[in-house]
Amino acid sequence: MQKLNLPTYTFTVSDTGGKKKIFDRIRKKMVTLTPEEWVRQNFILYLSTNKGYPLSLMAVEANVNINGLSQRADIVVYNTRRLPALIVECKAPSVKITQSVFEQALRYNIKLQTSLVCVTNGLQHYCAKLHGGGGYTFLEEIPCYK
Repeated sequence: MQKLNLPTYTFTVSDTGGKKKIFDRIRKKMVTLTPEEWVRQNFILYLSTNKGYPLSLMAVEANVNINGLSQRADIVVYNTRRLPALIVECKAPSVKITQSVFEQALRYNIKLQTSLVCVTNGLQHYCAKLHGGGGYTFLEEIPCYK
């Protein structure tokens, strides 16, 4: 898979009949290895290994119901009270990070009400601190868990 703008991590990957799979530490199962999944799995380990976010407080493809439509947030990190604290929207490296990608994550936040939103394609990462009333400030880097 493509080299990302993240530290290098070790993964369990299998190739069965030409179909590659990667072990998802959150869902605890092998999942199809797509470019977006590659970004998601690397970002999960980045958050855990480099930023101190506990794997036990992460959810992958968390269901978010918005206006009667069931959608899925790529990564949701909860605080110790089990309230959503961070949403991460992952895209394949070939997908440019645009305002519409950021707005997709913000739509999930209508329901989840987190204080942090991140978007990444594995090459570029953006993180914003959300303020009441719909405002936000982009951060220089993703904050550590503590």
